[in-house]
Amino acid sequence: MIVVCRVQFKKKTGKKDFFAFFFCFVTFSLSLIGNIFSIFAPGFTVICSMKYLYIVLGTLSLALGIIGIFLPVLPTTPFLLLTAALYLRSSDRLYCWLMSHRHLGPYIKNFQENKAIPLRVKVISVSMVWVTLLYCAIFVVEVWWMRVMFISIAIGVTLHILHYKTLRKEYREQSTDNRVQMP
Repeated sequence: MIVVCRVQFKKKTGKKDFFAFFFCFVTFSLSLIGNIFSIFAPGFTVICSMKYLYIVLGTLSLALGIIGIFLPVLPTTPFLLLTAALYLRSSDRLYCWLMSHRHLGPYIKNFQENKAIPLRVKVISVSMVWVTLLYCAIFVVEVWWMRVMFISIAIGVTLHILHYKTLRKEYREQSTDNRVQMP
């Protein structure tokens, strides 16, 4: 079994998509492990296909994305985008469920279509990062270099969040109107 991975990058930005590369790397590694295992155990047949592996990895990514909503250090958007990509390749039903979800669907669609974050999400994210990391820097850690590290992480995450455009209201309403339909 040979896995060929083709990734189409956005021509607007010119940047390589790290998550697409990571996705291809995981796919290639797992297929290579399956090939090596079948050489040493010729009677072994692979029961699950890549479809089920994508579903499991997508569900794990979804769980990490949901946890990232509540933990400010764990990113939410990359995990939700990875979940959408994995569900798209594995199950139409799960992909439609994710994209039609009341809270997660518009979040993913807004980011995919506009590369922008709503102002409310920016404010909540930045404030949660600063509250959590300042608390850790002041009350939890006693070593000065750890305090500097926490402050540096807070500055980096803040700059990263503020780097994205702010989503205007008309784009938000426009992208939440069209729900994904099952084929």
